[in-house]
Amino acid sequence: MGERIRLGILEDQQVFRESLVALFEGAGMQVVAAGANVEEVLAQLGTESLDVVVVDLRLERPDSWAVDNGLRLVEILRERSPNTRALVLSAHREVAVLERCFQAGSVGYLCKLNVSSARLISAVEQISRGEWLVPPELVSPGRPTSAEYASPLERLTQREREVLTMVASGADNLQISARLGITERTVKAHVSNLYRKLEVQNRVEMAMVMYQSNRILPETDAPHPQAGG
Repeated sequence: MGERIRLGILEDQQVFRESLVALFEGAGMQVVAAGANVEEVLAQLGTESLDVVVVDLRLERPDSWAVDNGLRLVEILRERSPNTRALVLSAHREVAVLERCFQAGSVGYLCKLNVSSARLISAVEQISRGEWLVPPELVSPGRPTSAEYASPLERLTQREREVLTMVASGADNLQISARLGITERTVKAHVSNLYRKLEVQNRVEMAMVMYQSNRILPETDAPHPQAGG
């Protein structure tokens, strides 16, 4: 049996937070930290590390009118603990909000309004294996694809599209090399071409290009590689 997934939870509603702790620990995971605000989670965490952190976006404080943004924790952990993978669990559905989550360093997003307990557990397991989760229901069915994203994708070669698909699902260059049967040097060349053609600065932005064009892999079909830098 593998090691237990070490989990953190940032959720301001106490009854929901306690329910999440019970749910995840009942599934065999270890909840290392669970708090209502960023400072509380960090204090509980101390110097320990997490595999996955589940984050709510809008955090209200009972003792004030202040509202905090859960993405602060994502950004802090991205610097302190790069191997910790963040899953946002929020009621927001706006595409701009989703994009901001990925830009901050999240690798997955679930809408708490319609996610089941079983799906949430599965999502954490997938995130811990290195997958990205961009739920298709968060994309408006009739939303047009802008030329900004569509045009570069149409110019890609078949091999570049294969590489882009694997980058978007979290694979690093070595994993792409093994999966496609090409050298790591060739993979690096394809990735460099993707940076240029898609006009992006990093692999997260590459994944978001696919997301914007509705070409991201469905959650159930994505491979299970570890995410690359």
